[in-house]
Amino acid sequence: MNTDAALRPEDFRWMGRALELAGRGAGMTSPNPVVGAVLVVAGRAVGEGFHARAGAAHAEAEALGQAGAAARGATLYVTLEPCTHTGRTAPCVDAITTAGVKRVVVAISDPNPRVSGGGAAALSRAGVDVMVGCREREATALNRVFLIAARRGRPHATLKWAATLDGATADARRASRWITGPEARTEGHRMRSRADAVVVGIETALADDPGLDVRLGYPWPREPFRVVVDSRARLPVSARLIGAGKPARALVAITDAADPERLENLETRGVTVLRCKSHEGRVDVSDLVSRLGALDVGGILVEGGGTLAWAFLEAGLVDRVVAFTAPKLLGGASAARALEGTGLRLPEAIRLEGICVRPIGTDWMMEADVVHQGAEA
Repeated sequence: MNTDAALRPEDFRWMGRALELAGRGAGMTSPNPVVGAVLVVAGRAVGEGFHARAGAAHAEAEALGQAGAAARGATLYVTLEPCTHTGRTAPCVDAITTAGVKRVVVAISDPNPRVSGGGAAALSRAGVDVMVGCREREATALNRVFLIAARRGRPHATLKWAATLDGATADARRASRWITGPEARTEGHRMRSRADAVVVGIETALADDPGLDVRLGYPWPREPFRVVVDSRARLPVSARLIGAGKPARALVAITDAADPERLENLETRGVTVLRCKSHEGRVDVSDLVSRLGALDVGGILVEGGGTLAWAFLEAGLVDRVVAFTAPKLLGGASAARALEGTGLRLPEAIRLEGICVRPIGTDWMMEADVVHQGAEA
């Protein structure tokens, strides 16, 4: 098995096409990764495919099916190491070797213990020339949620907020509509569409009555869980998020302190109740994340408020931060902030890396990964 020292100039171009195809499955494949594949013969694509949804054919199978007999002797470009195990679909390695593919170029290895280098090794044993590491950085970014969930054994969590330039997420009267413009809000819905669960605290749910659904101007076929962290079951049965989709996809995370009558009303309404451990009188967010993971949640989007955001950060559960900043000033000592809680001393500050800042409408969007000390990236 070779490394990127054996890569050819044209490999980067064709892997770019595979990455483009993989992106078409964004938001639809969880708990599986997004994967794209291209089969090339004599500088021409003879088959293409991407993983469209969990349970559907893998990208390699789609490309091989399109290519047919033309796959013999071809080079396969695939964004993630082909699998060797049987899940909902047959192993891709078997299909590749049976089709007579001569060379396979892989962007990144699969961290799944059932694959983890085994796919590339099996192809090599079958006489296929295998290269790993082509456009690795881009492929890693595309599948960051899947990769982090696989490596850390828990869902990937993104912390997202919208604030004014002076850091207010709402004014002194707790009004927050609208801090940012329509373009930023559309991007927020795009983020929801790619998450498996959208999470808010009860204070945000009571103050804003959000739907937590995906609104992109066209029907979105996949419904993320709409989660409220609500230790005492204060969410009213009339809350928008319950009726914004299937009531069973509305999850209320409670503790033993929840009022039994309110709890019964929510369950009668069809809401799914998650009975979580308590930490300092509130829902233990580590336990909540574990319970969400058991529901096949791979990616969590935490939308607020400040107390919940701090709880996730303090527990070491945040992997990425996305902050929208509006060119506005609110002031006010009592205005809500993105992060509340007890805070840290300056030497203990949580560091961010891989920062990307871009304009979006009249606002700015900043994305960065959280540095986890001692954890595998």
